Amino acid sequence: MKLIQILSIAALPVVMASCGTKQETAKATDTDIIPVKTMALTTSGAGGVINTSGQFTTDDEVLLSFKTGGIISKILVKEGDAVQQGQLLATLNMAEINALADQARIGYEKATRDLKRVTNLYKDSVATLEQMQNAQTAVDLARQQLTAADFNKTHSEIRATRSGYVLHKMMNEGQQVASGSAVLQINGARTGVWYLRAGLSDREWAAVHLNDKATITTDAGTFDGVVARRSEGADPMTGSFSVDIKLAGQPHNIAAGMFGKATVTTTAHNTTTNTWAIPYDALLDGDGTSGYVFVTTDNKTAHKVKVTVSSIEKDKVIISDGLQDVGGLIISGSAYLTDNSPIKVTNNSTAKL
Repeated sequence: MKLIQILSIAALPVVMASCGTKQETAKATDTDIIPVKTMALTTSGAGGVINTSGQFTTDDEVLLSFKTGGIISKILVKEGDAVQQGQLLATLNMAEINALADQARIGYEKATRDLKRVTNLYKDSVATLEQMQNAQTAVDLARQQLTAADFNKTHSEIRATRSGYVLHKMMNEGQQVASGSAVLQINGARTGVWYLRAGLSDREWAAVHLNDKATITTDAGTFDGVVARRSEGADPMTGSFSVDIKLAGQPHNIAAGMFGKATVTTTAHNTTTNTWAIPYDALLDGDGTSGYVFVTTDNKTAHKVKVTVSSIEKDKVIISDGLQDVGGLIISGSAYLTDNSPIKVTNNSTAKL
């Protein structure tokens, strides 16, 4: 009997050691399971928000010049002056121009008299048909020269092509000016149509479409607008594309060249393209255009997948590829995960961004 008790007592530490080993193994297995939080993924159209900046313009700024060269006689406006369409803005010294117009008129009158005289001689069979035809040609040439001279005379003054404001005055009275050299620059700001011309990257330009809504902020105030035009070619100087955002209403505290910031809300125009909005913390090893996230399809195992970054916004990252057929996105605990790590979802319900 005593022998049995001794053997039982001797075996007890072995049994206890075996139980301890199982408990430690269970504890080690529990430790390997990483608690995480997940978020349900929902797709949306290719809409988003694009932040850009640019300068205000009326899109109808024009450089005004004289048709002919000469000496500037008068400039009747100053920078900042309001002008009406057709208003006289500047004139040339007309002495030389009037002389040329008079020469053309005198030449036309002489050619007309010569034609009349040759026609009478032709009727009397003194002049030939060729002589009469040559006289007619001389009249036609003189008439065209007179027309050109009158045209140059008319355009030896500058008139406003539209109602607006004088933006710049490039020359002064008494200055010699060549034909076509810019003297004044005006715009049509009095019509109240203003645009913010902003530059975009290739990716942003592709996402923006006509009539996308925008909010424009300046030191002068905040305005609503819509995308009215998209450039169809890159600017050769900057390499960027541009869009013209038309301001709503008729703002009166805007000036040409003023700087403004715009937030464009893009809309989905391609139903086959989807994006996903995810938190910043869920993206790992991002390099601007790509990165990695951890996802799960069974709430038991984490999988590391590569994603394509479409844009980065104020409080989220827009993903354009890589999250197809994914059940949940891991948004907490990613730093402790590796591919195929066992996980335990701790949030009671899946969150949404």
